[in-house]
Amino acid sequence: MEIIKIENLTFKYPLKDKKALNNINLSVNSGDFIVICGKSGCGKSTLLKHLKPTLTPHGEVLGNIYYEGQDIIEIDSRVQASELGFVHQSPENQIVTDKVWHELAFGLENLGYDNEIIRLRVAEMASYFGIEKWFFKEVSELSGGEKQILNLASIMAMSPKVLILDEPTSQLDPILAAEFLDTIKKINMDLGITVILSEHRLDTIFPMADRVVVMEHGNIIIDATPKKVGEFLRDNKNDMFLAVPSPMRIYTKINNNLECPITVRDGRRWLDKLLSNSEIVITENEEIKEEPLGDQVIELKEVWFKYEKNGSYILKDLSLKVHKGELYSIVGGNGTGKTTTLNLISGINKAYRGKVFIHGKEIGKYLSKELFNNNLGVLPQNPQSIFTMKTVREDLMEMLFDIDIKEDEKKQRVSKIVETLDIEDILDMHPYDLSGGEQQKAALAKILLLEPKILLLDEPTKALDSFYKEKLGVFLKKLKRDGITIIMVTHDIEFAAQVSDTCGMFFDGSIITSGSPKKFFSNNNFYTTSANKMSRDIFKAAITCEDVIKLCKKNL
Repeated sequence: MEIIKIENLTFKYPLKDKKALNNINLSVNSGDFIVICGKSGCGKSTLLKHLKPTLTPHGEVLGNIYYEGQDIIEIDSRVQASELGFVHQSPENQIVTDKVWHELAFGLENLGYDNEIIRLRVAEMASYFGIEKWFFKEVSELSGGEKQILNLASIMAMSPKVLILDEPTSQLDPILAAEFLDTIKKINMDLGITVILSEHRLDTIFPMADRVVVMEHGNIIIDATPKKVGEFLRDNKNDMFLAVPSPMRIYTKINNNLECPITVRDGRRWLDKLLSNSEIVITENEEIKEEPLGDQVIELKEVWFKYEKNGSYILKDLSLKVHKGELYSIVGGNGTGKTTTLNLISGINKAYRGKVFIHGKEIGKYLSKELFNNNLGVLPQNPQSIFTMKTVREDLMEMLFDIDIKEDEKKQRVSKIVETLDIEDILDMHPYDLSGGEQQKAALAKILLLEPKILLLDEPTKALDSFYKEKLGVFLKKLKRDGITIIMVTHDIEFAAQVSDTCGMFFDGSIITSGSPKKFFSNNNFYTTSANKMSRDIFKAAITCEDVIKLCKKNL
């Protein structure tokens, strides 16, 4: 049975000539699991928000959306609230109360349920989602992953028929992201709830989908099964092919007549069949000669840190050294201290014990202007926190307000960074009206205008599509060649494997192991790339799709 039908939906934001959605037609049956993907700014989030009338953005709308045969705008607000559940990209944007148990009950209280039903529903959700251990906690004490689980549980307590999720795993580490998506699929299978989800990280979610919808410039370019979508993107040489699961990308680069794999399991079986008649002579690619490390730029020496006097230590005896021109990636679970480390290096927080040095000088001895002007640049996890003006253009120019250079030079510097990061189309938009990926790009542009020697990046690929991630990787490598030192906190292990010089694993407030990407990811079972999981029984230290493709071709 058809539960949602979109007919000729066109949408344009105020003061914009370009349409955000262009003649969208989409039919969703009850119980469907649909994944919507596309480049940043393609219209995914805008489309999803039109499925929840209270979230529909202001602008010019044409066309119709029907929910169970009725115009969605005319549906009773109570029905909208209970039957159309929406989980946002950022967990903090959805939580409205101070306690976990109260958050679970909040929606039910607003719908007017009596206390007995509320208690029953809250208890059921707490049990189903494993919330019992932190049921009475303050919401502020939760990690990003726990907050997103809480958001989902709060929505599910209202018994929705449709679950709409906008980039729900963008702030979760790989293991938590996989667990979260498994929970979504379980809800879909166990309860028959319709799921419509947008996502950039497709390795896990792609095989779960009944249908994948790919958007481009506000249009739907294909709506089909995952396998057919992969074939379409490959045959049309579409940039979005970079986003399909690693086994599919590897498969299409090797001449063979076997069935296309989608999951890591399928990929391992495909590799076994592909190489079954070949003698595996070459098991490892040649090592690329590493450039010698430059001078030491950042050092953390036996650092301890806690947020409250009587609280637990977040960082415990942390020591870290980073050299000039090095890209050091920090990975690890949510809530292990990664972002806190960046805050200590940037001077936002002060070490409880131990010392932090920048260019050999203790950070407490720097003046603020000396520390940040042409020295240290910080891209925060929430890019919205650095926007202050009404348009991206004004925000960029404002960044150079205190810089003692001529106006023409300021405009040239802005133009150069705008061209480099490909953000010409969003210059006249309000930063808060941008998609998550566009906000990331605009925020990075602001930081780079100050020409920092050290870059601290907190989840820089969050909400970015694979096409732009590849461009960002090339850009970061160029910055390294120019002698810029980069520390990147990331959950995107595929990206870290491609661009890093060193990767460090954070656990329980400290770095427990570090090494080159090949050494680091080859020794991990879970915190590793799909290409490595797929090929590790056959090849050594193959951590990227390109590594596996090269070795397959050499042995065939």
